[in-house]
Amino acid sequence: MKTGYSHLKCGLIGRKLSHSFSKPIHNALADYDFAMCELEPEQVENFVKNGELDAFCITIPYKKDVMPFLDEISPEAKAIGAVNVVVRRNGKRYGYNTDYFGFDYMVRRANIDVKGKKAVVFGAGGASATVCALLRDKGVRELVCLGSADNTPENSMANADAEIIVNATPVGMYPKNNVSPTSLSYFPKCEAVFDLIYNPARTALMIEAEERGIPALNGLSMLVAQAARAFEHFTGDPYEDGIIENIVADLSADTQNLILIGMPGCGKSTVGRLSAEQLGREFLDADVEFTKIHGITPADAIKELGEEKFRLMETETLAELSKLSGKVIATGGGAVTKERNYPLLHQNGVIVFLERELDKLATEGRPISQSTNVKELYAKRISAYERFADIKVRSTEIPSKTAELICTEFKKAFKG
Repeated sequence: MKTGYSHLKCGLIGRKLSHSFSKPIHNALADYDFAMCELEPEQVENFVKNGELDAFCITIPYKKDVMPFLDEISPEAKAIGAVNVVVRRNGKRYGYNTDYFGFDYMVRRANIDVKGKKAVVFGAGGASATVCALLRDKGVRELVCLGSADNTPENSMANADAEIIVNATPVGMYPKNNVSPTSLSYFPKCEAVFDLIYNPARTALMIEAEERGIPALNGLSMLVAQAARAFEHFTGDPYEDGIIENIVADLSADTQNLILIGMPGCGKSTVGRLSAEQLGREFLDADVEFTKIHGITPADAIKELGEEKFRLMETETLAELSKLSGKVIATGGGAVTKERNYPLLHQNGVIVFLERELDKLATEGRPISQSTNVKELYAKRISAYERFADIKVRSTEIPSKTAELICTEFKKAFKG
């Protein structure tokens, strides 16, 4: 973090900012104050003209709305038709677009050559305008932009030859996770997916790309890169070499969940609490949260409603928990038995399979473990545990030691 800028008052404006990672990013860049300012549309003009901030970034949905209230707009922002940074200087308001630099950084980081390719961009707002400008400058052979009114199956099928797909909409963004602006089944020639969303870390569109073996990137590197360029406008100084990648890695580690899977009774709850303590995070036990949400314990739900109904209720619980960021979550032992739970857990987490010797598994209060031979249960589930897992850790006889091993492996997952 660069120091010497504590006299500056900076911030972010937008309509809903609970999803935003901008504050920790700017806190890592410099020591200026950075305020989060949620505004209704009728408040934007007065804020831009009379607000107290020296400089600020703009996010959805005001990147075009602020432009009439500025004294000068940079050439790149004029060409794009969107402003995402405003600086007050010498009594005037100057507008810039740093998203162009951010998306360029994202594409270069992916090592994807878009020249000569056909691209379909979903979205018609300021972010879409920036993406389209960059893709044109990089020499795509054809560019199609589909706003919400044009986003129909017929239009997607008419562009089935597209190799590059970009989501520049908020569709799939927290808290409305697990939805997508399109299906990649419409684009059999797709070679890369860029999703400007960064919360969750893996949108439904990105997970579909992974399933099809297509490279997919989220918008976190774009967000950090544009913030680094915004810092330069705020301060007049260059950002530090390497700071973008450092912030991307740190923020990924801080915001993604650590999710524990494993056999019933393997110690997920105990080790999870200890892991949360070591990481300074909140611990959530899926069984406890199940009871809070549904008003019945998992054990009673299985006995009274049957396992299939219980599994549907369990998926509802996991869908809510997995939207969160920066938690340690212990799942029920059978969460892996339903494939639909994988994208939920994967969207914003690193999944750790906690292994333990079968003769040391606790069975008290676990109806399925008590009614089924443990070895048979393990044989049925082991392939699912391994398929879900990003990391595998064998339990030691000392829970705190096991938690330490898990935390070490979790942190390694974010180092390049």
